[in-house]
Amino acid sequence: MDQLYLNRKTEIGLHLLFWGLTLYFVVVGNTAYYLNISEIDLFLKTYAVVFVLTFYFHYWLVMPKVFKDFKWPKLIAGIAASYLFFTLTRFIAEQLVTDWWFGKTNYTNPILGNYLADNLLYSPRPIILSSFLWLVIHVIRLLEYNKIILEEQKNTEIKFLKAQINPHFIFNTLNNIYSMVHFQSPESLSAIEKLSSIMRFTTYEAQKEHIALSEEVDYIKAYIELEQLRHYEDHIVHWTTDIEDEKIRIAPYILSPLVENALKHGAYSDKNPIEIIIKTDAGQLNFEVINTIGKQKTDKLGGIGLDNLKNRLDMLYPNRYELKTDRSDNQFKASIYLQFS
Repeated sequence: MDQLYLNRKTEIGLHLLFWGLTLYFVVVGNTAYYLNISEIDLFLKTYAVVFVLTFYFHYWLVMPKVFKDFKWPKLIAGIAASYLFFTLTRFIAEQLVTDWWFGKTNYTNPILGNYLADNLLYSPRPIILSSFLWLVIHVIRLLEYNKIILEEQKNTEIKFLKAQINPHFIFNTLNNIYSMVHFQSPESLSAIEKLSSIMRFTTYEAQKEHIALSEEVDYIKAYIELEQLRHYEDHIVHWTTDIEDEKIRIAPYILSPLVENALKHGAYSDKNPIEIIIKTDAGQLNFEVINTIGKQKTDKLGGIGLDNLKNRLDMLYPNRYELKTDRSDNQFKASIYLQFS
């Protein structure tokens, strides 16, 4: 798991910022604090010590336990514990330590009930501020965790969708080769060799997040060559390319589903080839596949094809792609537009 942005060092920085701001507003809010520190009232100093101790007692011990399995009774008990800690610590500091060290006490012969009631006025400040800072840091951490979890889920889903593509392609290709072997085609060995080459691509290159555009194009060409062997025709596809940079990086299996669709549902031959147009320019990629609609065939991307492709585009190129299909007369056109920058 990636390191969280809000690490321990950052958390310490937030605490220092908090105390710096607290000191600043205390000083600005009360001109008496401009006095030399040695002139500040003794019991103001002891209250400051008790304040800090209660703050971190509540921050480190109470809040984590309360929110580990949150229940309202636990919250009430936690606040009560911090209040008692504040009261006991203040009593030790202002009634025992100062009496022993300076011969002074903040309360003269305090009555227990009155002393507990009086501290109800002072204890909420460190408890509330401690709760606020802990919740802010906790929420930031939760947001970071959620971000990492969503990213991991996204990567897992992309891997799953890739796994869906490979068996789909292998199934179609093996059917083609089976047909060639059945009719004892001399091109069977060539087809097996091309399939082996494609499998090497799907095993290694296709597992990467991004590949060079040229690699995806080579994959498509190998797929087309297998189809040409099955149909005993050499020019079933006509390419129009205007590629500014063949090393431009794209996610694998982004373009090939459109070609697979045309080969599966289209009518094509040497005289009536499928048109593939690919252009790149200034961080943009346009990919179009145009084919004649075959008789008694539905020319569309369906099932794994369109859903898979659209899901992957949504995750990999959010708000930076267009996937369009258009049917007019006896022609079907599918196109992808990608924006890289």
